[in-house]
Order: sequence, then structure tokens, then C-alpha cells
Amino acid sequence: MRLNLLKPLDFFSIGLSAALIVLSAFMVYGRSRDASQVVVQGEGKTWVFPLDAEETLAVSGPIGDTVVEISGGRSRVRSSPCTNQTCVASGHIYRQGQWAACLPNKVFLCVEGIGNDAGVLDSTTW
Repeated sequence: MRLNLLKPLDFFSIGLSAALIVLSAFMVYGRSRDASQVVVQGEGKTWVFPLDAEETLAVSGPIGDTVVEISGGRSRVRSSPCTNQTCVASGHIYRQGQWAACLPNKVFLCVEGIGNDAGVLDSTTW
């Protein structure tokens, strides 16, 4: 009975395969899961900002400008020309799937990101 022993090239092939598997796993699973962004829509335009940006944006609508603020990892409607101010009262949004809207001025903002898809709006909602 003759045993087939591993040769140096066999060890090289096994090591190379293991290294490729580890590299592939790192590239697929090693990315940050907190890559959230704020999507702002208004009057046929869309803006996308990282949630950790420091931005103030005036979005024009049919009744005036709605001011959206992104700061400190959160976003909110800071001011709006609408009469009921529900959009301003809705406060900050910061988790994936949260949204705020000024319906009279047709301005919508939501937080999107990678990870848990629970609560994410689909395209038929808007």
C-alpha cells in the first residue's frame, strides 16, 4: 500500500486557495454596514448626501423654499412655508427607513442605507 504524500506545489495551491477565500470574504462582508445616506426629493430633483455630512439645503417647491438640514448624523426639515408645519414638528430622522415630508410643498426626505431592510419605503409609497 503506497501513500500519496503532499508535494510542495500542493501546499502552495492550498495556501493560495485559502488566501483567495479570505480575501473574497473580506471584500464582501468587510464593508461598513452603517453607510446611511439622506435622499431629498423635490420638484423633479433629487439630492443624495451621506448622513454624516454637514449640509443645509433650500428645496424649492410650489409654495416656496423648504430648508432641509443634515448635521450630526441626523436630518430634519428646519423650516417650511406650509401653514401646518407638521414637517418641522416631525423632528430629526437618523435611522434607515425613517422619513419626513412637507406635502403642501412636495418635499420628501428619507434615510436609506445598507443593512436591515425593515421599514424601508418601496417605490410605490411616494
